[in-house]
Amino acid sequence: MKTTAKKLLGIGIFLFAMLNEGHAQSEKVLQLTLEESLSYALENNVNAKNAQLETMIAKAQIIERRSSGLPQIKGSYDITHNVAIPIVFVPNEGGFFQPDVDSDVLPLRFGVNYSSALVVQLNQMIFDGSYFVGLKAARTYKMLTDFDREKSDIDVKETIKKAYFSVLVNEQRNLLIGANLGRLDTLLKETEALFEAGFSEKIDVSRIKVQRNNLKTEMDRVKAARDISLQLLKLQMGLPMEYDIILSESLIDLNSREEIDELFAFQGTRRVEMDQINTNIDLVDLDIKFSQSQYIPNLDFFGTYQRNGAAQSPGLIWESERWFTGAFIGLRLSIPIFDGLLKSSQIQQKRAQLGQLENQKLFMESNIEVEKFQGRTNLENNLRALRVQQENRELAMEVFRMAKIKYDEGVGSNLEVVEADSALKDAENNYFSALYDALIAKVDLEKALGLL
Repeated sequence: MKTTAKKLLGIGIFLFAMLNEGHAQSEKVLQLTLEESLSYALENNVNAKNAQLETMIAKAQIIERRSSGLPQIKGSYDITHNVAIPIVFVPNEGGFFQPDVDSDVLPLRFGVNYSSALVVQLNQMIFDGSYFVGLKAARTYKMLTDFDREKSDIDVKETIKKAYFSVLVNEQRNLLIGANLGRLDTLLKETEALFEAGFSEKIDVSRIKVQRNNLKTEMDRVKAARDISLQLLKLQMGLPMEYDIILSESLIDLNSREEIDELFAFQGTRRVEMDQINTNIDLVDLDIKFSQSQYIPNLDFFGTYQRNGAAQSPGLIWESERWFTGAFIGLRLSIPIFDGLLKSSQIQQKRAQLGQLENQKLFMESNIEVEKFQGRTNLENNLRALRVQQENRELAMEVFRMAKIKYDEGVGSNLEVVEADSALKDAENNYFSALYDALIAKVDLEKALGLL
């Protein structure tokens, strides 16, 4: 189910308003549904934001690649002070240049003290086989980053759903343990009253206190697990840690029987992993074509316009009559002749990489089918186990209720009540473990079917 852009914008404005309101209050509390948590996470989760930035990088790379086919124009200006003009030696054959010098060579200085140049250069690619291949590869890489972003969003949804369910399960466990603790407190007061009246023994009171202390320790663990799961949910959402969140949906709201039945009946849709591997295959294929295109000659047009000036003193170099124009244009044909089999070896490596990706594609197709089968099987087994644990929990509650009635009527022992309460606590722990396993299996099946 796709969320429309308008709906996402509305959720974003809603969350932004709540955040601003939270800043103005001493208590920073947000009440979130699962859908709102997912929408917020897709905009603020670290991995989701990095995937968005990677997409922006890919867009810029397309422009970067396209720019190499456009005219390249650059200008330069320089002024040079020839501190020591280089010596050029010329032959003094027969004393022709300077008869009075007894040497076969003459040292001459050719140059002036100051020179300057203003140059504008133009280069334009006319034909380069690798250019169009590279441009297509840049666009294909942009597609890959889009698929990577989609995969990142799927992973974020999976993480948020599991974290959201973990908080809900821990909250339910905390409520039930609180109810259990209330029952034990009532039982402890009644037993203490009976003990003071001489109708009960000290061991009966101590036995209930031990059970009550164990239950309080269990409640502390569950509260800690709930707090940790809340912190993990905020971390995955990208929500500042100073905010508190209240989950406004229950497990029953998010896991109706109709939704489970539809999930089992659905055969699956496209998986972004296949799009990723197909795009990687296209990229390697383009990489091979890029290497092959480098065997083709390249043709470039170039042109230069320049103005040069010179003088013996710096003040004279700016006079207009000392500046002279030079310009030239031309074509440059670059023909690859022999590179020591470099490109040939590169093409062989890339063809081997292409074969590896084709093998991965076949494996991925089979793996997706296995994930679907595994997801359905795990969910079926976990739902079956959940039904069993739910029945055990109801039976344990009935056993505790009957033991308490017998104890109140004086036909049962305190030990039976304590043991029944302990069995009920174990049944409830087993029930919530099975419930959490079923929720996780449901998310895994949704991912396998391509529904996240």
